[in-house]
Amino acid sequence: MFVPNGLARAAVRFKPAAFVGTFVALAMAALIVSACGILLETGLRASVPPVRYAGAPVVAAADQRAHLVTGHGEDREDDPVPVPDRARLDDSLVAQARAVPGARTAVPDVTFPVQKRTGEPLTAHGWGSTAFTGERLTAGHAPRQGEVVLTEGTVGDRVTLTTAGGPRTFRVSGLAGTGGPTAWFADTEAVRISGHPARIDAIAVLPEDGTSADTLRSRVAHALGKHAQVHTGDDRGALEDPSLAESREMLIALGGSFGGTATTVAVFTAMGTVALSVAQRAREFALLRAIGTTPRQIRRSVATETLLVAPLAGLTGCLPGIALARWWFGQLRDKGAIPQAVGLSVSWIPLLSAVGTVLVAALVAGYAAARRPARTKPGQALVEASVERLRPGWIRTPLGIAAAVGGAVCAGLAASLSGEDAANAALGIVMLFMLSVALLGPLVARACAALFGLPLRGAGASASLAAANSRTNARRMASAITPIVLAVAFSSVLVFLHTSEERVTRQQQRDGIVADHIVTSEAGLAPDTVRKAAEAPEVTAAVGLLRTEVLYRGDGTLDSASTQGITGSPRDLARVQDLKVEKGALSLRRGEVAVDASLAANVGVGVGDRIELRLPDGTKTSPRVVATYGRGMGLSQITMAHADLATHVTSALVTEVWTRGGTARGLAKAAGESGTVLARGDYTAARSLDLELNEWANTVMAAVLGGFAAVAAANTLVMTVLDRRRELGTLRLIGSTRRQVMRMIRWEALLVALAGVALGTAIALATLVPMTKGLTGQAPYIPPLVYGSFVAAVVILGLTAVTAPARAALRGTLDA
Repeated sequence: MFVPNGLARAAVRFKPAAFVGTFVALAMAALIVSACGILLETGLRASVPPVRYAGAPVVAAADQRAHLVTGHGEDREDDPVPVPDRARLDDSLVAQARAVPGARTAVPDVTFPVQKRTGEPLTAHGWGSTAFTGERLTAGHAPRQGEVVLTEGTVGDRVTLTTAGGPRTFRVSGLAGTGGPTAWFADTEAVRISGHPARIDAIAVLPEDGTSADTLRSRVAHALGKHAQVHTGDDRGALEDPSLAESREMLIALGGSFGGTATTVAVFTAMGTVALSVAQRAREFALLRAIGTTPRQIRRSVATETLLVAPLAGLTGCLPGIALARWWFGQLRDKGAIPQAVGLSVSWIPLLSAVGTVLVAALVAGYAAARRPARTKPGQALVEASVERLRPGWIRTPLGIAAAVGGAVCAGLAASLSGEDAANAALGIVMLFMLSVALLGPLVARACAALFGLPLRGAGASASLAAANSRTNARRMASAITPIVLAVAFSSVLVFLHTSEERVTRQQQRDGIVADHIVTSEAGLAPDTVRKAAEAPEVTAAVGLLRTEVLYRGDGTLDSASTQGITGSPRDLARVQDLKVEKGALSLRRGEVAVDASLAANVGVGVGDRIELRLPDGTKTSPRVVATYGRGMGLSQITMAHADLATHVTSALVTEVWTRGGTARGLAKAAGESGTVLARGDYTAARSLDLELNEWANTVMAAVLGGFAAVAAANTLVMTVLDRRRELGTLRLIGSTRRQVMRMIRWEALLVALAGVALGTAIALATLVPMTKGLTGQAPYIPPLVYGSFVAAVVILGLTAVTAPARAALRGTLDA
């Protein structure tokens, strides 16, 4: 049983103010760790209950991930990523699934969009799917070839529906009740007109009486082998909502990648606060050593104090951590990044991890900080408690230099790369330079005090004294600078990376969109819309665009690239889009693509080479690169023929028609009721809305990290001021006025704030320059007002954090 020793109990009981700063820092660290841990756990456990497949105990479908396998044997690595659209099965597998012992039947399932003549979208299926969905006829009979069952209409009527192959006329054979506009075709006809001949979305296998789902699952999996994956339980829900896989990856990246960085920063900052708290009591430890306290007793006392404070601080921080995770998750779900059916997972695992992390961090920091006062001889300890030791540490200094060299090497590496490689290499720069600043803190602080203190020497007695204090007490100054550097560096990288990308995107859109009008439709436009638009009065060029994504092989991973499938001629495309072709010539023949120059450089291909791609359904292809262009970020990273994409997407209908010339009225007539005609400026604004989610995510991450670092900086400044009661009292006793002392404190706070801003800005620039050079080909864009608000916030924070504690410390100082 743990029993705290009397020294630790007395310290916490009679001097609780000395532990308030430590408590706050550890609680904030627990908040960050618990919030990110909850998001990570949610990503790992995320699932949605099946709706459409609720009546099908066993469902077979293609693997919805694209795999990049590298290496062999023990070095074999598989890097799967979700396909952009939906991977499909060969319909010949239905017979194999139906022949499995214990299977009552196997139903091929397809889902695809069709449209009425009015442009009203319908969701289409094969009639056989009603065996597991439960829809029943309310009139008429099941559809045969050339027939359709609708949710509303008149049996016997003939309706024209727009399919992937164009308009087709069907006879309404029956009506069925359902929750939304739906059309059912005969199973074979549904597969034929879906746009994916001989391919189906899934196979629903229904068991015979007495056959369990698990038994049937194993039999179906054995029969289909590697050609399909078999799902039961909540796994079936992921097949219905492909966005779940992307949501899981996003949450795992948010909780794992960003969470790892945030946790490292939080724990590192908390450890610094614990070390500062221990260092501020050096005089007490020196006195204890002078009266015979052993080194072991001092170390045990520090450890016991940590055990008394850290668990309570960790539990306290977990409560707002849960609230932060819940708010963050709710915002992502409201913005459509996470399916509504996914819930937040809160268990004891991330909470216990948060408490354990802050406890271990506090113990390590306390032990490391207590080693010197515990080992120092009593007389020497009293001397060092009064005058700060100037000699640099023999462990911290080499490690700090190594981190600085590593940051410089990473910066040079990132500057020589392009695209995502540059961004990935640059991610380590900020961490390495931050580690260097923390380890070399006293030396860096002394240099900053000497540099920024020069102007203060001629600004009066208070300013001169502030400069001298900063030089003499470099360790105290370093403890206050480090959190400010964290806040400025991380916030600047996250915010200005987005502003740089957004600026380039807007510029490329402004210069690259030369069309006069753009007809859009989320549900898709009829296949003859391009032809009708080209024939509209005064139209000189018209092309159709199908927007989707493909996967390309980057540096050992599969990354997504925005893609446009073009209906029309290269000449007409050049009249409505200025892609800024740099090499080669545009061609829209099948098997040929044009690629953004930055992406081509990242992959290492040029004109005439073949580029390895995975189409939206995961199908492998290697088209020939015929051109590279410079405006992929604002328009599309890959341009190819519509025909190469049509059978690999759920809907092959073009979603946009770009025209040169013409009038809005004439184009509206050509598009029919399903299309919306936009002017060039309106379309550019609409496209920019897609950047809002990324902007919001970066802003939130910057607020979380920057907010934590700001609180840590304020907490550290308060601790350092309150620890100077004796010093401030001495200044008052030798004749300094309250105003002079307060002015000195404010000058010191201003020096700390400006030094932190300068170092944080330097680290941010060292990270942003190679990152944006690789991603956009340009230098980072830093809006002056945004950067000015960062600097103003830091200065106001520093001055506010020292004013109240300084006034409290000055009360009754003449009696000190």
